[in-house]
Amino acid sequence: MKRLLFLLLMGGASLGLAPTVSAQVTDTTRTVKPQLNTAPPGTAPAPPRTTAPPVYQPTPTAPTEPVQPGVPASNAPYDPSRPSGLDLPQRPGVAAPELPMRRYFLYSNFGLGFSSLYGFNQFSASLAPAIGYRVSKRFAIGPGISYAYNSYSARGSESIKTNSLGLKGFAQFIVFDQFFLHGEYEVTKAEVLYQDQSTGQLFKGKLTVKTPLAGAGYRQQIGDRAAADIVVLYNFNDGINDIYGQPVIRFSFLFDLK
Repeated sequence: MKRLLFLLLMGGASLGLAPTVSAQVTDTTRTVKPQLNTAPPGTAPAPPRTTAPPVYQPTPTAPTEPVQPGVPASNAPYDPSRPSGLDLPQRPGVAAPELPMRRYFLYSNFGLGFSSLYGFNQFSASLAPAIGYRVSKRFAIGPGISYAYNSYSARGSESIKTNSLGLKGFAQFIVFDQFFLHGEYEVTKAEVLYQDQSTGQLFKGKLTVKTPLAGAGYRQQIGDRAAADIVVLYNFNDGINDIYGQPVIRFSFLFDLK
């Protein structure tokens, strides 16, 4: 009997403790509620980017052109005080500055002439230095002096030689490239020939001779400041008292002074 009562007491105690034990067991079938984000709003972090390695591309270079020596380096205004050693090659497509025009020049010529008429021969040589002034790039004028030597000969008579000294003025106009027109007017204290009407004998005397000359010439540039000319002139004073033959051919030398 005692044993039966002990078993009943143990069974009742276990039943009383069962709710407490079951309350401590976690129900694994219950759904968990999602938790709200209580953090302050902000920009979401950017996803990581993968960068490709840089590809090498050569820089294209413009084709170079041949450079002329002595051409300034840029299109800046020409500065005559700039040392020439600082000049660099000219950039393609940029024109070189134009050099200032030299106004004054020395112009000297040596002339030869020969004529023959009815057995009467005349040979002439002349030297005439002058100072020229360029009014413009094409037109120049100037004064000068002249010296002429002549030798006359005729059949059956001895040759006669004369010397003449005069003053002159000249003008030149460049027509195209190196071709130019040339004109002169000269007044000369000359030794000229006279002829005795009764005997036909020739003799020389002194006379003032006025000689207009005009023609054309060609200029060959020798350097930056020098040139050589050849000029063919017509003598409008084509008579016995003139000091030049027909035509007058001159070889001239030009040199720029400043």
